[in-house]
Amino acid sequence: MRAAAAAGAAVAAVVALATPLVAQDSGALVIRGAKVFTLAGPPIENGTVVIRGGKIEAVGTNVTVPAGARVLDASGLQVYPGLFDAMTTLGLTEIGAVDVTNDMSELGLFNPHLLAATAVHPASEHIPVARANGITHTVAMPQARPGGIGGQGSLINLDGWTVEEMLIQPSVGFVLSWPTLAARGGFGGFQAAPRPFRELKKEYDDRVKQLDDWLEAARRYDRAVQGGNGVPRDLKLEALTKVTRRELPLLVQANGDRDIKNAIAWAEKQNVRIVILGGGQAWKVKDELAQKQVPVIVGPTQDLPDAEDGAYDEKYAQPAALHQAGVKFALSTFSSSDSRTLPYEVGNAVPYGLPQEEAIKAITLYPAQILGVADKVGTIEAGKIANLILTDGDPLMIQTTYKHVIINGNEVSLDNRHLELYEKYRSRPKPAGR
Repeated sequence: MRAAAAAGAAVAAVVALATPLVAQDSGALVIRGAKVFTLAGPPIENGTVVIRGGKIEAVGTNVTVPAGARVLDASGLQVYPGLFDAMTTLGLTEIGAVDVTNDMSELGLFNPHLLAATAVHPASEHIPVARANGITHTVAMPQARPGGIGGQGSLINLDGWTVEEMLIQPSVGFVLSWPTLAARGGFGGFQAAPRPFRELKKEYDDRVKQLDDWLEAARRYDRAVQGGNGVPRDLKLEALTKVTRRELPLLVQANGDRDIKNAIAWAEKQNVRIVILGGGQAWKVKDELAQKQVPVIVGPTQDLPDAEDGAYDEKYAQPAALHQAGVKFALSTFSSSDSRTLPYEVGNAVPYGLPQEEAIKAITLYPAQILGVADKVGTIEAGKIANLILTDGDPLMIQTTYKHVIINGNEVSLDNRHLELYEKYRSRPKPAGR
């Protein structure tokens, strides 16, 4: 009895000590004194951002700081929306050469019912590396086979113990790899013998017809369900009705200008929404993309031209060409291990004519608008998810340091595998005499 009484008294003492601290803590985080780039208006000098419950509560110069809030003094720093690497395999792959660590694709050509989120591994070592360089959220993107649908891309935060904690939106669209008329083949650097165009054309037509058949089947299924005909449930067709109803877009992987034009014409015929992914030669059809209002998520600039006779600076100049033509575009790495290079990929387009503010928006606001999630992320405004980065300079410059990264209202650790290895080998014993 005495032991129980003593234990009870100890617990009461702990509670008594803890209670005043909890009472004083409003649960808010306040960033004060920084230059705030909201991307929804002009920068705010000496601004204040109030965060509570994972959301931005207020932003401005005359903002009341809640009593008991944790205040982060950001004097001399800059605040931006968290960087959005629009399409990646973060959480879906670890070591490319080890099959059991890769969960980017499923068997079969058509898997529209599958959500990438179900395969995301929150403990991936790639995730802390990406967020240490300002990437706060991404779409985990399943891989599709040529002419097939690989599944649905899921919007996730790059912080959380479980997928449920990370998930922002289960689906932003269906990943479709557009069939191409280009000859494929070869292994180990050796090219396969050229195939006759007639053979390539027949294969292409067959794959496009398959896509037509799937969408028509989805429309018939939808009508039958709406009519109460008691049809057996079909998860694949049920998922595709979101495409035929124009609720979600097809995220169409296409790089060649001919493939992009064919995809646009097909989508118009089918009356479905599309977003072009990759778009290596999108600049060649920029006027049509602008006229049809088809957005593009282009790949990294630090890459080789798609054609053998392509200009060396083709990739660097493409973002500016799309911007000048009025094409809504974003930039993404389409990677996992290289996601950390996102700000530098778009930064390399600035010397080639892309305005600096447009470059920032291409990895924050514009991907959010293209994927229909601008009500959640992309700018620093009240009501949006508190994904923010604090830097000591322009985030597109490699000299800039990311001082703080906030995801879903919580400041996350910037420790990562790269830093761990750096510290390990930096402190290694020096050989005698050195």
